[in-house]
Amino acid sequence: MNPGDPDIDQFSSRRSTVYGQRGVVATSQPLASQAGISVLEDGGNAFDAAVATAAALNVVEPTSTGLGGDVFALYRTADGEVGAMRSCGPAPADATIENVRAAVAEADGVDPADAEMPETGAHAVTVPGTARGWEVTAERFGRKSLGDLLQPAIRYATEGYPVSEVVSAQWQHGEELFETDNARDAFLFDGEAPDVGQHVTLPKLGASLELIAEEGADVVYEGEIAEQIAAEVQEQGGFLTVDDLAEFEPEFPDPVSTTYNGTEVYELPPNNQGLIALEALNVAEELGAGEYDYDSPERVHYFSEALKLAFHDGHRYITDPAFEDHPPLGSKDWAATRAQEVGEECNDDVTFGVPDANAEDADTVLLCVADDEGNVVSYINSRFAGFGSGLVAGDTGIALQNRGSSFSLDPDHPNSLQPGKRPFHTLIPALADFAPEDDATDDWAAFGVMGGYMQPQGHLQVISNVVDYDQPLQAALDSPRWRYREDGSLALEPQFDGNTAAKLVRKGHDVATLPPALFGGAQIVRTEDGVLSGATEPRKDGNAQGY
Repeated sequence: MNPGDPDIDQFSSRRSTVYGQRGVVATSQPLASQAGISVLEDGGNAFDAAVATAAALNVVEPTSTGLGGDVFALYRTADGEVGAMRSCGPAPADATIENVRAAVAEADGVDPADAEMPETGAHAVTVPGTARGWEVTAERFGRKSLGDLLQPAIRYATEGYPVSEVVSAQWQHGEELFETDNARDAFLFDGEAPDVGQHVTLPKLGASLELIAEEGADVVYEGEIAEQIAAEVQEQGGFLTVDDLAEFEPEFPDPVSTTYNGTEVYELPPNNQGLIALEALNVAEELGAGEYDYDSPERVHYFSEALKLAFHDGHRYITDPAFEDHPPLGSKDWAATRAQEVGEECNDDVTFGVPDANAEDADTVLLCVADDEGNVVSYINSRFAGFGSGLVAGDTGIALQNRGSSFSLDPDHPNSLQPGKRPFHTLIPALADFAPEDDATDDWAAFGVMGGYMQPQGHLQVISNVVDYDQPLQAALDSPRWRYREDGSLALEPQFDGNTAAKLVRKGHDVATLPPALFGGAQIVRTEDGVLSGATEPRKDGNAQGY
């Protein structure tokens, strides 16, 4: 079967919200969901299942995630703690603007003053946070060892699995991206990406997972795998060292939150996009965007204008908070002031995007898990753009991320490259407390929407669908989406009413219709007074599974 570019619109199969008694897992690949469910069935909790699912995705959806990337979480524990984990690594100690400019100039034959941050290659590689993040999640919150939780992923890698449709289509870009022999050997088969349904094994990645299961994450940051990661980057002209890897530790920052029409929404603080989602929710609430009929162009107009302002602000201030401060973007007062700029016509006096960040349509996996103890977890992993930098570390089968391509080589830009600095990050898991003022009601959701700059836009739409329009979880993900694009256009999915686009054009929007694959990949689970439910993204291969 030729994978091509899967026409998701051809599938008319109906889905309903999934319910479970003991646990629910929602993610973008069914084999990974099964890995999480098997851990729950074996006595693990939601945190154990999240790690097992993420590790399985590393194998069965290697086009969007892996040990060479980063991982983040938002969670509500069974005892009521609301928290966050940020496990993303910084730029190497020797990665100064001057050093990178000089290296890029030499490689490309240009003047150092004209050098730009590469989108792929060694200089785009930052310290990967995934292995440490998985380990600390299991140790702090789970019941099982990391070694136990990696077993489903190891089996998929060594015994093999059939490749699903969307993953097969995404895999095609590896044929052009991978140039080194070890990269092509790790992820291509006779030089080609796998077809739909093709049975594949990833033995080198499986061997690395087995080593991590035996020795723990230290092997990735101080041991044999660390040495291969550093050697690969240095052989390709980069600056990453074993010392850079050894110094890395995950963080547990306080989540940021706001209320939207009676629901409290929690997001990750900078260096992530969470404040963009919160500002957009606050501005939309101020404008009364959720009071318009669902099928009306006014709903799309006011929500997209709120989001546009939030992007304009967030993309000017969000970076590593250890290096730059930011204004109170998530506050109600800030939103009240910004909302005054929104009228009945499209506002063109804003810009969107982090210059040269290459982040508009990045690839990610997000999974959500709830268990019958009251734990809910939103867990997100990514290498940034597909297979990442194009580098695979030696014989490890670990593809290295290109998150560093979000840095700017302009020293005056807030997201400028500096040693030890973490880049602007698009990844935002999220939580929602649907009854924050009612102590007698326990109603929480873990959710997220994958896909670069689509992420806060998706958060805004999913929350509104549930809160303003009382949509069931699956309907809230199925509903057609809009998204504001970096070029200033407002994109709609084809399923919108035929008159919506014309009416938005009359409001001054530059409207485009784009395929479903560009509108993100959402997952959501909910625990509502002990009733567990979940839903999955119809634009992906995945499923929600309960037991």
